[in-house]
Amino acid sequence: MLYLIKNIHIYAPEDLGIKDVLIGGGEILRIADQLPETPDYGMEVLDGSGKVLMPGLIDAHVHILGGGGEGGAKSRTPEIMLTDITLGGVTTVVGCLGTDGCTRTMSNLLAKAKGLEEEGITTYVYTGSYQVPVRTLTGSIMDDGILLEKVVGTGEIAISDHRSSQPTKEEFARIVADTRVGGILSGKAGLVNIHMGDGEEKLAYLRYVLENTQIPPTNMLPTHINRSRTLMEDGIDYAKKLGGYIDLTTSSDPDFLEPDEVKASTGLKLALEAGVPEEHITFSSDGQGSLPVFYPDGTLKGLGVGKVTSLYREMRDAALTEGVGLSRALKAVTANPAALLKLSRKGRIAEGADADLVMADEKSLAIDLVMAKGAVLVLGGQAVVKGTFEE
Repeated sequence: MLYLIKNIHIYAPEDLGIKDVLIGGGEILRIADQLPETPDYGMEVLDGSGKVLMPGLIDAHVHILGGGGEGGAKSRTPEIMLTDITLGGVTTVVGCLGTDGCTRTMSNLLAKAKGLEEEGITTYVYTGSYQVPVRTLTGSIMDDGILLEKVVGTGEIAISDHRSSQPTKEEFARIVADTRVGGILSGKAGLVNIHMGDGEEKLAYLRYVLENTQIPPTNMLPTHINRSRTLMEDGIDYAKKLGGYIDLTTSSDPDFLEPDEVKASTGLKLALEAGVPEEHITFSSDGQGSLPVFYPDGTLKGLGVGKVTSLYREMRDAALTEGVGLSRALKAVTANPAALLKLSRKGRIAEGADADLVMADEKSLAIDLVMAKGAVLVLGGQAVVKGTFEE
């Protein structure tokens, strides 16, 4: 199927102005000021007037199998459905395990990722979970990265948290080293996705790696940086002084933030104003994971479920409410994660890139259309393609 989008304001994520875009064979074929309509070739023409066209969002931290369990077996969250992802403009996800690396396994994670790919989006996974030693499928972080096509790194490894395995700094450095070499040998990112708790150590383990090894900061992405003001400040310092990368979590309900928690859109503005390079900041949703709330003694207070759709909400709020601007806000959910994950055909609107696209109202940024690999999955803000077991 050929699609021609006419008179659309493109944010690639850079502002390219108003153009025409030709799509076919799952990729972007041409971008030009004007392109001819040729309906004889089965072309569908879409009017982009008054709308913006953006790259499909990349969510690098999604519990596609569900997460949780901190409140017992009944608190395990359900598996994600396709429209939980696509209605939020997300076209690429990286699946991960969390606290529970026992009843949620790598073989389950890979099967779920393959299923979502068959339903229409692009999927990858991290090997491992919170636990150290890391539980892998082949018995080795490096082997998983080299031999398993969908594995792009390790995670989410928990540090500075009462639920982590309390690894030493040397053990943590070895995980990053093995992940990096696995990435080098497989031509992948070799990225370690790191769950940051609210412990006093903060980013000390990541600083140790950068200050005591030759491993570059591109192999580590600490997430949940905005869980507290103090961790946010340490993340900003880490990014500025050591060239590190930081990831802000979007899934918390903005009406029920923890007292010291920083809303992701606000955190982006704070980081940029503090001088963090815009390319070093990403958002992820923690979607379908549980959102546990603990009492000071570590016992469970309650649970919620993270939403992938929060990724788009926080990007939009950063652009419209925080005054960051659409181009810079978009980079945190498109070009920046694509670069860290080494996904050369994702996160940008360019000729030859995958046709993962979001069309939205230019003023409100309300989503109208979502296209993944050249197929329309959402139209008029409604899902036109649903997952296998969705009603």
